[in-house]
Amino acid sequence: MNPLKSPWATTVVGIVLALIIVAVIDSPVPPSTTEWTIWFHVVVGVMWIGLLYYFNFVQVPAQAEAMADKDGPGPAAIGKYVAPKALLYFRWAALLTWLSGAAALGKYGIFADAFLLKQNAAVIGIGAWLGTIMLFNVWVLIWPNQKKVLGMVQASDAEKAKAKTVALYASRTNTLLSLPMLLCMTASHYHNGGLPF
Repeated sequence: MNPLKSPWATTVVGIVLALIIVAVIDSPVPPSTTEWTIWFHVVVGVMWIGLLYYFNFVQVPAQAEAMADKDGPGPAAIGKYVAPKALLYFRWAALLTWLSGAAALGKYGIFADAFLLKQNAAVIGIGAWLGTIMLFNVWVLIWPNQKKVLGMVQASDAEKAKAKTVALYASRTNTLLSLPMLLCMTASHYHNGGLPF
């Protein structure tokens, strides 16, 4: 069986390859559970932010083009088949990213310090707060409003129009926040001598 024919099989092979690389690397200390937590955090974070960028740079403009194309398949091609599946992965990747990041902060004993923006964890704390705001936007603003836009819950035309605007602006806010959030998450590794990882 060709694993490249299935996204799940491809992912499994990627995980196996990562484990082989870890086993082959000549390291005196095997990766800790905290390092695996961070690796998982990065993987689901890439999925979350990748889908966020997909929505903002690909799907929203494509939806507008589909609505304007009288001879094309129409917006239902995206709204009925693509958007619901993309939103499924998007919202769960957001939650898993936040939970795994919180778990990593907890394993290092800096969860409270990060969210209280204490000196030793202020930079990563800012990133954690930005990620928390983004998670809120996904589950409280984007997802409930997208369900109205996509017809998954009943809504009037006026409610759909308002929902579309709220979801769009929440998504654009997340795109805006993703850049300083990613900077804080990566800068925390070397800012003021770095965190313990």
